[in-house]
Amino acid sequence: MGWKRFAVGVGAGVAVTLLAKNQLEKKQGLLSPEKALKMVKQKAGHLGSIDGSWVHMITEEFEKDQLTYQVYRGGLTCTDENGVMSAYEFFVDAATGTILKLEKQED
Repeated sequence: MGWKRFAVGVGAGVAVTLLAKNQLEKKQGLLSPEKALKMVKQKAGHLGSIDGSWVHMITEEFEKDQLTYQVYRGGLTCTDENGVMSAYEFFVDAATGTILKLEKQED
């Protein structure tokens, strides 16, 4: 019986934490990391077929042209029409979904 209560307590704690995080992001006007990643994948479709992607779930500060943004950092793996696979790193504005930086990673 003890482990069941523990598991329920941990599950409830995780659920409350996620709910609080989502509510805080909504108040701050931020996109969810999943929505930001989906927007990047749509905008980066010209790179080829997207084989893999990832995004950090927590925002970070990013400075560009002396302006500071709250961004999600992530990456894409794409295969172009010649079958060449490439990896890209991106920084996307967490408020608007605008890609601030998309850089091909060197081998």
